[in-house]
Amino acid sequence: MASPTTPSEQAGDEPVDRPEQDQERGGLGRRRFLTYLVAAPTLTVATKLTIDAVAPGSAEAVIPTLPAPADLLDLGDALILAGLPTSGMLTLTVGADGKATLKLPRSEVGQGITTATAMLVAEELDLPLSMVRVELDDARPELLFNQLTGGSNTIRSVYGPIRQTAASARARMVAAAAKHWNTSTSGLRTRDGAVVAPDGRTAGYGSLTAAAARSDLRVGSAKPKAVAQFSVIGTATPRQDARAMVTGQQRYTLDLDVPGALPAMVRRPPTINGTVRSVDNEAAVRAMPGVVDIAVIQTGVAVLAETFGQAQDAKEALRVTWNKGTVDGESDATIKQKLRGAALPFLVPPLLTQHVDAEFDFAFVSHAPLETNSAIADVRADRAEIWAGLKSPIVAQQTIAAELGLPQNQVKVHVVQGGGSFGRRLFFDSALEAARISKKMGRPVKLLWTRVDDMRHGRARAASHHKIRATFALGQVLTFEHRVASVETDFRHGLGEILTAVAASLPVGGNLSFAQTVFLTTIKSPYNFGITTQLLNEVPLRMHTASWRSVYSASTRGAEEIFVDELARKLGKDPVAFRREFLKSDRQRAVLNKVAAEGQWGKVMPAGFAQGVGVHDEYKSCTACLVEIDARDPKNPRVVKAVIAGDYGLPINPKGLEAQLLGGLTDAISTTLRAGLHIDRGLPLEGSYSHFHYARQKDSPPEVKIFIMPPTTGEPGGAGELGVPAAVGAIANAYARATGIKPRSFPINFPVDFEPFPR
Repeated sequence: MASPTTPSEQAGDEPVDRPEQDQERGGLGRRRFLTYLVAAPTLTVATKLTIDAVAPGSAEAVIPTLPAPADLLDLGDALILAGLPTSGMLTLTVGADGKATLKLPRSEVGQGITTATAMLVAEELDLPLSMVRVELDDARPELLFNQLTGGSNTIRSVYGPIRQTAASARARMVAAAAKHWNTSTSGLRTRDGAVVAPDGRTAGYGSLTAAAARSDLRVGSAKPKAVAQFSVIGTATPRQDARAMVTGQQRYTLDLDVPGALPAMVRRPPTINGTVRSVDNEAAVRAMPGVVDIAVIQTGVAVLAETFGQAQDAKEALRVTWNKGTVDGESDATIKQKLRGAALPFLVPPLLTQHVDAEFDFAFVSHAPLETNSAIADVRADRAEIWAGLKSPIVAQQTIAAELGLPQNQVKVHVVQGGGSFGRRLFFDSALEAARISKKMGRPVKLLWTRVDDMRHGRARAASHHKIRATFALGQVLTFEHRVASVETDFRHGLGEILTAVAASLPVGGNLSFAQTVFLTTIKSPYNFGITTQLLNEVPLRMHTASWRSVYSASTRGAEEIFVDELARKLGKDPVAFRREFLKSDRQRAVLNKVAAEGQWGKVMPAGFAQGVGVHDEYKSCTACLVEIDARDPKNPRVVKAVIAGDYGLPINPKGLEAQLLGGLTDAISTTLRAGLHIDRGLPLEGSYSHFHYARQKDSPPEVKIFIMPPTTGEPGGAGELGVPAAVGAIANAYARATGIKPRSFPINFPVDFEPFPR
């Protein structure tokens, strides 16, 4: 039975002292306030400063901060809103064997959504989890904006629709059994994949599926279970695909056997976006063993061979004359200069009251998933078929069809489970490139990007510069301003179309760019710091950028958590007590209190060791992270312990959420301490994991405690990106307390300690 529902700098050398929601608040309407905030923050600040005369005459309670756009409607809300018209277009099939199969219009890239969604189905169908299978759906253009995996949005967006779909299937099973037994549905129950009658009779779903699929079957209301009835949801559950992954049985793109598809690789330019002027030894390379074909494409020179080894030998033997790229004159120093010049000015002058200022720089960061870019393409004269790990398959399909000159419905795009993403697979560069190669060569191809390709010509988190200022008096924070200047982040993977579609509902005003809209719907402060403004300005350098896990939040909120420690110190307050005082919500204080208690905040530590803490709130979830660091050698620090607490509203799979927080911690350790990309004359120097110093086992804390808080709301919050920003702040704060050095440039230890590969 198929049951579709109806149409869901190195370390900075600045010394530090060593340590021993009412939306209509104040009568200001939501839309009017946001117009002031986004379009004219000066007016908002000026009004507030006039009222409070900058520094009040006596101490008072914490000065509340008005809601940020992301408090009212965040990016995840926007994605849900855009997908609402097609949210119910899910297909759940129950076969004659009684097993259920859900076609999931999202991409599994290691975040565990196939297990979490299987749990939703098992819950509503009263079916053992082992009897539920989740398959990734092909590109389905009829879903419009409802097939993009990003923004920590999958479980938030499918929680209701999947449960409703499964509840509908359950209701049909009950109705079919009632008809078979000639009885009322009122006394029937479901258990372990069967309908159970009051007298003990049972009918397995497999035996009922044909009757349940009949269009003339009279079915009563299908209502999902109440939270109190859950027995699967909220239970810590191992991933269904874990064994396959650790035993090498999981099939990724290049594991697929597509008839006739041969290995392909690309010789790439010596600078970003360089193009081919001429191939100077094509005949000699064509004569090399195993070489089948060579073709010039937009991104370099493609080589097709009988094996990947032969393809790599041939592409490395090519002598190519290149045209310049788009950023040949740019290196780290020139980019940093541009960013510092682009940072918007503060609005509050530091003349009338006490203040704290700080500036931070964050390097480019590679996504560096274990599986590099890869794709299979079979392009014929009248049709094409693509296989790849894709998080925006509809846009990939549209773009490839236009590139090939084919109708969209003649391009079939298969979504394959990916070996990591962290935002990288929102773009479909390899799929498009494979399609171009297949068309030029007239045969199916298996395209593999090398690790060097992926590091140097793949996408990366944009470098950014941050200026933060807070004013304070009598123990209270009066204003908080954060100005972010970033290299432009590319959002041309479908998100722009989604934001356009829901523009009228977004809580931002004025003619904002997509980047500004994403920034304002994701970045918010969890603190009552009086008048708060967080603004973005981007530098339009044509580089390969993309959303990197938590997009702007890792650097923006990470910098803010570092600044919060320095502000607390300036006010003579303990970092945890200061946060506890100024946090906006009880949920935020609860996760902070949890890590402070479990991590024994404030305990005496040996010289060179210290604790650090950070808090983050995003996508209806919040987290706190406490770390201990061994920085006796400031050039080789190691996080030795971490305690993390996460509040996800309604946790679906606590074990999966623990894994997300552990992954976020590892990303934070890496990018805060050592991992980044050096740009030199238009190209990253890093070309492998031996260059890009992502955390290894020896860099990981031997002790990690993770706590998933009990349910606090009736809906799940976002999970995938939450864990990074708080951990960034906690690690940097611990480093500062341990070394007496305020870190200002990240990663903290960032020498070129390797011999770069040839260009």
